[in-house]
Amino acid sequence: MLFASTDRLYETTDQEFQVVECRSCRLIRLNPQPPADELHRYYPANYWFSPEQTQTAHLEQLYRRFVLMDHLHFVESALQDCEQHGVVLDVGCGGGLFLQMLMERGRTGASGPCMGLDFSIDAAGAAWHRSGVPAVVGSLTTAPLAPGSCAAVTMFHVLEHLYDPASYLEAAHRLLAPDGRLVVQVPNAACWQFLLFGERWNGIDVPRHLIDFRVDDLDRLLDACGFEVLRHKYFSLRDNPAGMATSIAPQLDPMSRRLRGIEESGRMRLLKDVAYLGLVAASVPFTLLEAACHAGATVMVEARKKS
Repeated sequence: MLFASTDRLYETTDQEFQVVECRSCRLIRLNPQPPADELHRYYPANYWFSPEQTQTAHLEQLYRRFVLMDHLHFVESALQDCEQHGVVLDVGCGGGLFLQMLMERGRTGASGPCMGLDFSIDAAGAAWHRSGVPAVVGSLTTAPLAPGSCAAVTMFHVLEHLYDPASYLEAAHRLLAPDGRLVVQVPNAACWQFLLFGERWNGIDVPRHLIDFRVDDLDRLLDACGFEVLRHKYFSLRDNPAGMATSIAPQLDPMSRRLRGIEESGRMRLLKDVAYLGLVAASVPFTLLEAACHAGATVMVEARKKS
């Protein structure tokens, strides 16, 4: 056992969970993993998306658009390299903002449509009605798409939540066109932040993260599922600095405060938001340095089917 921890971010439970490392393969995971009929208790309502339509939510949406640009550029580069027609499927699409941005930049029509997939019916509904993104509810293993119909399958922070991540990668392999692209992103358990914060690292996210991948773990899994890794990216403007800020001060995390229903005056909310943004900004130099050393707190991978 590496350590025991509980839900520091959303406080859905005070139960402690063990995080262990396999002696043979060194994979880090929750052990025992929560039963499937219990796992939903650890996801707050609206975990997948933000339902508010307030001025504050509008400003948050502008911020999210800004920090999603490096995700967008990574996927656009992958699509340009393969020049493959077909669906772009975003697994775990939430409210659909990423696909909405991709569509706004011309990913529609002859080049192929965009489509979202999510477990949450509310998130899929928000993607349809707020973002204008076609979305369905369900699992990737039963997605209503023909084999070979996808130009790209994207999974941002999905695999670490799954009991059987290989089943999703195998499903993506079936859905992808011959030269299609798979883009996945997970927290990187080989990062400097994990060494610095240990069980307080936000990337562990007990008990929602069932598996904590190092880059080598993810590469081996992709290889076993029939993929060839093309490139890695160790910095995410959306995730790395904010993740470090949340590791330092989880009580300031705006999403956590909102989903937990913390009662705050307008002044207190503003003070906490400013303090959190200050921590995010102060974290940027460190997160850029660890990413430059291939030890960033997240890793994004582009892969294709093996020849």
